[in-house]
Amino acid sequence: MRIGHGYDIHRLVPGRPLVLGGVRFETDYGLEGHSDADCLTHAICDALLGAAGLPDIGHFFPNTDPAYRSIDSQILLARVVSELRTRGWAPVNIDSTLIAEKPRILPRLAEMKLALSRSTGLPVEDIGVKATTNEGVDEIGRGLAIAAHAVALLKRL
Repeated sequence: MRIGHGYDIHRLVPGRPLVLGGVRFETDYGLEGHSDADCLTHAICDALLGAAGLPDIGHFFPNTDPAYRSIDSQILLARVVSELRTRGWAPVNIDSTLIAEKPRILPRLAEMKLALSRSTGLPVEDIGVKATTNEGVDEIGRGLAIAAHAVALLKRL
């Protein structure tokens, strides 16, 4: 078994959709990025890849490739899990934390877990998603960015 950690952060900008954990929030702002900029899913991808000793998400899906422009990060997550399986690894569980001042995330956590379950093939009960604020500290605390941490456990097939 192997453990990996992932982290991602994106700035909030006006006029973009906000997607977190595969769930779209109705806001007038979203995360800046090449794909849909779903920082929670990106952190999970990096945790899974790191546990397998592989390079990060940018190596597999570079932001210089137009094929990934505005792509749904759940597609990327499913591809990461497929890549792991071809290398003899399977996810056991994922735990993650979103750090944001806005929007209210708690009411959407179950939806996020379901979306992540679909993309990874893990049962919902094997996926942890928590949310916290940054208590007004730094850009996250001022509502200018959202970040996520994730850990993942893999087992050999």
